[in-house]
Amino acid sequence: MNIEKFQESMYKLVVDTSTKLPKDVRRAVKRAKEQESAGTRAAMSLATITNNIKMADDQVSPICQDTGLPTFKIKTPVGVNQLEIKTAIKNAIVLATKEGKLRPNSVDSLTGENSGDNLGAGLPVMKFDQWEKDYIEVRLILKGGGCENKNIQYSLPCELDGLGRAGRDLDGIRKCIMHSVYQAQGQGCSAGFLGVGIGGDRSSGYDLAKEQLFRSLDDVNPNEDLARLEEYVLENANKLGIGTMGFGGEATLLGCKIGVMNRIPASFYVSVAYNCWAFRRMGVSVDSVSGEINEWMYQEGEFIDFAQTEAEKKTAAAAASEGVITLQAPISEEQIRSLKVGDVVQINGMMYTGRDAIHKYLSDHDAPIDLNGQVIYHCGPVMLKDKEGTWHVKAAGPTTSIREEPYQGEIMKKFGIRAVIGKGGMGPKTLAALSEHGGVYLNAIGGAAQYYADCIKSVEGVDLMQFGIPEAMWHLKVEGFTAVVTMDSHGNSLHADVDKSSLEKLAQFKDRVYK
Repeated sequence: MNIEKFQESMYKLVVDTSTKLPKDVRRAVKRAKEQESAGTRAAMSLATITNNIKMADDQVSPICQDTGLPTFKIKTPVGVNQLEIKTAIKNAIVLATKEGKLRPNSVDSLTGENSGDNLGAGLPVMKFDQWEKDYIEVRLILKGGGCENKNIQYSLPCELDGLGRAGRDLDGIRKCIMHSVYQAQGQGCSAGFLGVGIGGDRSSGYDLAKEQLFRSLDDVNPNEDLARLEEYVLENANKLGIGTMGFGGEATLLGCKIGVMNRIPASFYVSVAYNCWAFRRMGVSVDSVSGEINEWMYQEGEFIDFAQTEAEKKTAAAAASEGVITLQAPISEEQIRSLKVGDVVQINGMMYTGRDAIHKYLSDHDAPIDLNGQVIYHCGPVMLKDKEGTWHVKAAGPTTSIREEPYQGEIMKKFGIRAVIGKGGMGPKTLAALSEHGGVYLNAIGGAAQYYADCIKSVEGVDLMQFGIPEAMWHLKVEGFTAVVTMDSHGNSLHADVDKSSLEKLAQFKDRVYK
């Protein structure tokens, strides 16, 4: 095989997977947008999402800044050198990272050191199979950490909040899948997709679940019982009212695919792989001699490009400005305490990124800059430096905030931080600190990495680069950075409210459906 051509093909696969959603996912997002009532937070979120998809198309930039852990499924004819394929894929990953199509996400689990090129022990993940066909098939999924952290595995029988006992049968499986949607809330960037694996052991069950995410959304499960269950879950999960970003609304789940394998008598696992709306998976067939791409997968049916008409642009601009509160950083306590849950704000001025490493660092050290009255953004951006040494933001959506719950409240009080931006909300410890200190939590639209990168006008500096690009503290000058107040300084939390209401709605699915 021409290995140089094959490497070029793998580079194209990586870039397209990161920057372009496949046709079936686009259609699902469009249907979700059409379901929502105009003027709601969910409708605003979906408008931002579709705008972001179009921007990523046009700019050939990552749809979401968290390009995840690349996972390849590869089928090769007998006799093809898989070692050469591994090397070519690794080289393609390094080049895509260098050019800003992937964020450097590979971190040593013991030292915390970022390799900088997405390589490392066990990465990228490559799973090989042989087959009798004469061409190579390569499928790739880029699944970010926010949705990966909402994966869940159930061991039947078990007791589930709102649903009671789930037994070792099809109805128990149904309850587990419905519960998996509830527990994800908005933290996995809903509206989302499910891959479900029934049976196996703990590791093979999760592998089977992720494998379902490689199926087309338009296929029909060959197992009639599972086909009916897929339809049931997709219909009824959307009755939970969790909605896009967990803001409430009609679209909570966009797809559900279920697989089954045998198990041993003592174990009965239901494993769920949750995927965000930014469902980045592509596939290609490659000529095993030339190394060139023969055909792209997931390209059947209508293509939705989400281009807005001039009338739609005017309507969106009017909606974006109506009732929006402008905040200029640094922000006073008085301004913060005037905000309430549901307010839409636009931030101008400076904000500073801070993720896991920064929060741990600030809990034990002084801040490298004055954070009094400032805004912390839970974000690990994709950054590129030009020839003159200037940093540019290539993608900059929010990361899931709940990971910072052990630190957030005390750090806000310690440094005088007034606002935190992230996605998915935070817990009671942070909510109490917001009331005591005079702070607010702002929910940005998860996955909208191009939309928010466009709001960042310049990079004014960076600190703590020893933690790697995603974990460093970037100093960003922004204009019109839009987010929703979901936790205020008066003890109110939209996330707690939606969790409570969706749990009540979940209870309606407690009664047995499958006899």
